[in-house]
Amino acid sequence: MANSKSALKRNRQNKKRRAHNRIFRGRARTYVKQARQAIEDQDLESARLYTEQAVSALDKAAAKGILHKNNASRRKGHIMAQLAALEQAQN
Repeated sequence: MANSKSALKRNRQNKKRRAHNRIFRGRARTYVKQARQAIEDQDLESARLYTEQAVSALDKAAAKGILHKNNASRRKGHIMAQLAALEQAQN
C-alpha cells in the first residue's frame, strides 16, 4: 500500500490509465481475432473488412503508446500475409 500522498496519487493515475489503455488494446485484439477467424473460414469479404479494422485499431494503439510500434507492425504483417494467401487461394 502506498504511504505518501504522491504515491497514492500515482496509484489513482495508473488505475485510470490502465482502464483507458485496456479499451484500445482489447479493441485491437478483438479485430485481430475476427480477422483471423474470417480468414480461417475462407470468407474473403469479411476477412478484408476485419483486416482493415484490425490494422486501424493496431495503428491507433501504437500511436497512443499502448502497443510498441514494432509489435503493431508485426501483427499487421502477419494478418496481411494471411489475407494475401487467402486471396491467392481464391483466385
